[in-house]
Amino acid sequence: MADWARIAATLAEDGQLALVTIDAVRGSSPREAGTRMMVRADGRIAGTIGGGTLEWQAIALAQQAMARHPEGHGQTRGFALGPDMGQCCGGHVTLRIEALARADLAWLEKLVAALRQDPARPVTARPDPRGILLREARDAALPVPDGAVLETPAERPQPLLLFGAGHVGRALILALAPLPFAIRWIDTRRELFPGHRPANAVAVATADPVAEIAAAPRGAFILAMTHSHALDLDLMAAALARPDLPYCGVIGSATKRARFASQLTRQGLPAPAIERMICPVGVKDLGSKHPAVIAAGITVELLRHKATLALARPGATVRAQAARG
Repeated sequence: MADWARIAATLAEDGQLALVTIDAVRGSSPREAGTRMMVRADGRIAGTIGGGTLEWQAIALAQQAMARHPEGHGQTRGFALGPDMGQCCGGHVTLRIEALARADLAWLEKLVAALRQDPARPVTARPDPRGILLREARDAALPVPDGAVLETPAERPQPLLLFGAGHVGRALILALAPLPFAIRWIDTRRELFPGHRPANAVAVATADPVAEIAAAPRGAFILAMTHSHALDLDLMAAALARPDLPYCGVIGSATKRARFASQLTRQGLPAPAIERMICPVGVKDLGSKHPAVIAAGITVELLRHKATLALARPGATVRAQAARG
């Protein structure tokens, strides 16, 4: 769980909560290092570190920490999943348990405000005297401050530029809300954006959507589903001209793809670049053209591409370790 907005809202409502994070893993474990769940004082949770005995013990430890340290407290505990838990994974997991107090709203609200502007911003963490890691969103170009480390989530958010706030665009935003994507949602029509949006989506109303392609970070996914085929074509031309954008998709049919390929060829785009265009997008043969079903198919396709990139990334299994409290 990495929904800092929900964490902040819950802390404001309850006055205390605990974060349980898988800090490190050796061998097999139910979830990856960086996985996090939130525990409330009454034992209700959001997120999961994998279920089973480990999770039940973690919930109990989190409740104990909140009861014993109302001012806030952080600690780490190691668990051998076989001997200690009777679980078949056989690995060793280190959990960080942080009982947060109302005073922690100060840094949490600053973090939430910064990530609303750019969900992909890196987050640094530095321990305070209580053993709690204070998080801060940083400019990616700035060095990590002394005494802090980059906090690497279990899954790195994938930047996605989504063009189009129509029916499928709105359905896709909801489908991607709980998933590790940092979305820049772009349309020329400001009135189409709903008043409430998921924490991982930033709405951008602009008269020049194509200019967003040039500003997209390296490795971003591009998905065009606007109200205009001409605009979709311009977006694909700009995206396919950048070989550092690994996913360039446009909603439509095989006929639309053929027409776009012909027009892009006439514009002088080389054939290898045009071959990268994905159209139609999403898992096929789902039996429905309902926006939510289309969005589900696109979500699966995006997750597959994200997983492929993660496996290909050098050092993908290396995690920056948080300072020990």
